[in-house]
Amino acid sequence: MKKKLVILSGAGMSQESGIRTFRDMGGLWEEYDVMEVATPEAWHRNPELVMRFYNDRRKQLLECEPNAGHYGLVELERDFNVQIITQNVDDLHERAGSSQILHLHGELKKARSSVDESLIYDIEGWELKFGQNCAKGSQLRPHIVWFGEAVPAMDDAIPIVESADILVVIGTSLNVYPAAGLVNYAKRGVPIFVIDPERPSVFLRNVTYIQEKAVKGVGILRTKLNELI
Repeated sequence: MKKKLVILSGAGMSQESGIRTFRDMGGLWEEYDVMEVATPEAWHRNPELVMRFYNDRRKQLLECEPNAGHYGLVELERDFNVQIITQNVDDLHERAGSSQILHLHGELKKARSSVDESLIYDIEGWELKFGQNCAKGSQLRPHIVWFGEAVPAMDDAIPIVESADILVVIGTSLNVYPAAGLVNYAKRGVPIFVIDPERPSVFLRNVTYIQEKAVKGVGILRTKLNELI
């Protein structure tokens, strides 16, 4: 039986594909603080700005491709039962070919009802428009977990991490909660690999640090994992 390899991926996973992170933008988008485009309050206060922000991000995503790091994780499926839990809202893991992916913070290429979060729809192309409504007649909003909102997928993510034989963290500072707390659910003694140019400030047991960006780091990871097969 293949060992269960659980991967927590963050913004650094997609950075080398050209996806700009909030950190890259200094917490700003144009002259707007991200809190003005990524909160429920922002949606109620200025929905036009929020819609434009996510339409622009969606347009950017359609111009990007998975990088070698994404493809490297797909190749690991030959030897491991790989499950990815991602904080990213892009679809680059899917486009690379990974087979088991859980999105913690929503998906950029989907929209959902503003009155019933169980009603989720694919977005054709890059543009979500006003007047596009759900089956209940309510305006569709980006299918994104905004700052201040609950993260329903955590209920699915926790047992996945608990079942891991190996845990890998890629491209995240482990400072954004509740996602950052997932590492605490790994069983004692489970080997943990952290791929990021900077070491996270949190304390982790039994950890191997690979201080590289995702593309180079995943290549190094594959070599190290061969010793655990």
